[in-house]
Amino acid sequence: MVKKDDTQTTKRQVPAVTRALAIMRFLARSSDPVGVNPIARELGLVPSTCLHILRVLQDEGMVEFDSQTKRYSIGIGILPLARSALQKNTFSVLIQPRLSELSSRFGVTAIATQLAEPGQMVVVALSQSSLPFRLQVDLGSRFPLLISATGRLFAAFNDLDETKLKTEFSKLVWDHPPSFEDWFDEVEEARTRGYAVDTGTYISGVTVVAVPIFNERKEMIRSLVAIGISERLDEGEIPKLAAALMAVRDEIETMQITTGS
Repeated sequence: MVKKDDTQTTKRQVPAVTRALAIMRFLARSSDPVGVNPIARELGLVPSTCLHILRVLQDEGMVEFDSQTKRYSIGIGILPLARSALQKNTFSVLIQPRLSELSSRFGVTAIATQLAEPGQMVVVALSQSSLPFRLQVDLGSRFPLLISATGRLFAAFNDLDETKLKTEFSKLVWDHPPSFEDWFDEVEEARTRGYAVDTGTYISGVTVVAVPIFNERKEMIRSLVAIGISERLDEGEIPKLAAALMAVRDEIETMQITTGS
């Protein structure tokens, strides 16, 4: 018989908070302002409840309202919170100078991502390439969890049901969509070699190389990613880049263990 751990605390549901966060996340993902009814419909909310929450968020500066179009968008009030979170993120502080070195050494855009919410990875640190080509990535940019090289890693190193994988995979948007079978083979390959590569499937002409970062439970929660022009990253260069990423990952993990952060 398993004895219940008395130290565990029961997580109490707070629907209003859950709904408010869902609305903010939805608006953050939306490329255009959205009206109350579409928001409510997408999130399964009663329109009047959705409107009340939006008005509170508007008062707090978390969302903005256009009185002419009657539509809402994410507000700039979240920026100080996001900036403070990134500044206090020990991982971001440790990784930033190392991303800059990688970017300069290999001529790539180097980023670090972190699991931020269900189905999303967020950019928590980056260093842009000095080359004329630059990928438009900003701090706080979000990407679908299973997309590109990081997505292959997440599928490889986390216990995910294959049926659910197929469902989530079907929602992804690629420049050159791979078949699920080909993608799954690449997931297995990433598990074997410890890093993943996306050569032009996510973004045409762009190669993405990623390595996983694990927590103490051996779950992948972060990744280090290098993004460059495919013509400049030939097959011989990719293993060198992956090795450099893994070396940085190992260094950071050792420092975090040493400092207890």
